[in-house]
Amino acid sequence: MKEPDLNSFFDSRNIIEGLTDEERAQKNDYLEPIKAFARATYTSIYVIDYLKQGFEFVSDNPLFLCGNTAEEVLEMGYAFYFKHVPPVDLELLLKVNSVGFDFYEKIPHEERILYTISYDFHLKNQEEKLILINQKLTPVFLANTGKIWKAICIISLSSERKAGNIKIHKNGENKVHNYNLDKDHWEESKKVTLSKREKEILQLSTRGFTINEIADEIFVSPDTVKFHRRKLFERLEVTSITEAIAYATNNKLI
Repeated sequence: MKEPDLNSFFDSRNIIEGLTDEERAQKNDYLEPIKAFARATYTSIYVIDYLKQGFEFVSDNPLFLCGNTAEEVLEMGYAFYFKHVPPVDLELLLKVNSVGFDFYEKIPHEERILYTISYDFHLKNQEEKLILINQKLTPVFLANTGKIWKAICIISLSSERKAGNIKIHKNGENKVHNYNLDKDHWEESKKVTLSKREKEILQLSTRGFTINEIADEIFVSPDTVKFHRRKLFERLEVTSITEAIAYATNNKLI
């Protein structure tokens, strides 16, 4: 296989040669609300410019920076991945890039802005330790040709056990497309939905309530709370309430 380089991250199907004045007029001061959001959230955020083939904005939230400053990561652009992503996960990111655009090519132009791709990969931090992160990427602006001009990426700690977990969903639809890496194709499934009781238990758990305190709050027995937690763990395929909260948060279930 050809050694990956910086150009590997920019699929030929999404190369933007130039933009019209009308397309450029979309931009204005769009970064200001993104910067405000970055100040108010614990997640890391950056913006990709596919015309310039680099980053346009990187938040100073430390999760994504691996000991660098936001300005240094902004300057590095995609070279950041070659420095801080293990080789096996670098190959995974290139796979995500390829299958993501395969999927994207089949979507009508007017709907492309509504889709988000999510996946998990490792970063090597400043202590040389691997952390598994989840990244969600969604378009901000499209060119008139339907190609992605700018996209925003939201990064948080992953709730999964290993890298991969490539998913695409359309805003407002109760289904998700999962990419099966072993079989090399997309599979469709329904999004997980939570019952009112499960949402109550998760929401109270995020506030630090114990099982007994949750039972008192929702007027059930502790055993009932334990029953709902067990069922919740099975459906989300997690083993702890911490993982359940992370999964539910990352997938907008609560």
